Amino acid sequence: MKSVIITAHGGNEVVEVREGERPRRRPGEVLVRIEAGTLNQVDLYMRNSGAGITHELPLVMGLDGAGVVEEVEEGETRLAVGQRVVVFPNLTCGRCEFCQRGDDVLCTRMKLMGEHVDGTFAQWISVPVENLFPIPEHLDFVQAAAMGVNYLTAWRMLFTRAQLKPWETVLVFGVGGGVSLAAMQLARSTGARVIVTSREDDKLEKALALGAHEAINSKTQDVAKTVMALTGKRGVDVVVENVGEAVWSSAMKSLVRGGRLVTCGATSGDQPPADIKRIFIRQLQIIGSTSGNASEFRELLAYVERHEITPVIDSVFSLESIHEALDHLESGGRMGKVGLRLPPA
Repeated sequence: MKSVIITAHGGNEVVEVREGERPRRRPGEVLVRIEAGTLNQVDLYMRNSGAGITHELPLVMGLDGAGVVEEVEEGETRLAVGQRVVVFPNLTCGRCEFCQRGDDVLCTRMKLMGEHVDGTFAQWISVPVENLFPIPEHLDFVQAAAMGVNYLTAWRMLFTRAQLKPWETVLVFGVGGGVSLAAMQLARSTGARVIVTSREDDKLEKALALGAHEAINSKTQDVAKTVMALTGKRGVDVVVENVGEAVWSSAMKSLVRGGRLVTCGATSGDQPPADIKRIFIRQLQIIGSTSGNASEFRELLAYVERHEITPVIDSVFSLESIHEALDHLESGGRMGKVGLRLPPA
């Protein structure tokens, strides 16, 4: 079978498409023929260095994947051969205190596909049955693959961690990115008022066309002042951000008294000024969030199907064009997910 392999750390020269053996299904696992995946920022991180993440090389890339069930264990009732499925990439122990209480995203022994162990950018994978979920009927394989990281991350940020309500206002920074765009779509679908930011007008125009209520160009406008003007000097209830240092001050100043800032990243730096006086005087909540639980993934997929939410796909590349796909992801010029199509098995 063909798969995308990281052989060392560096640039695209360490990423290869290789022929290898098709995996054998182990007890408790399901063999899946992968049809498509989507790329995430962590794919670039693993290629570049993978620093701080325990892994061995060579490593199959990819966290997101969707495909068709090829083989199941005898007596398996949850999934059937021929069924379309999407991959939940978190491999958890099921034994630690966090797994036992149903918060498996905090598992002390968690391994992520494409980071700690081989990932989804392969024609076949064999994974525990608990890591596969039926694909919503209206989604194709590329759209379904997008659910596993960005949409799950946004779901947990908005509804589990920030507890967003339909009557509230949410500010989403960097709407061109995958998590931010997912957060915009999910928040909008609940009825919440959504304000988005970007440094590029074309991305703001697309966000407005997709349902955002207001858009702010953070390159030419003062975000906090504009938010206050848009909200009658009140501020927003929830800020969703994954940029970190570059937007932190604006994010804090944009919140209403008692507001919540939920963050899942720090692409511009992880040491912003704490602004502690603002936090305690205005009684703000700073909330961290990463990925999501299996139960949240199930809820997300049901919600997406019920509301017919379709992920925004910027572009789709073939497996053989993985270098071009990574370059496009790295360029920052996209709006939505970068897809990867696997060749027919």
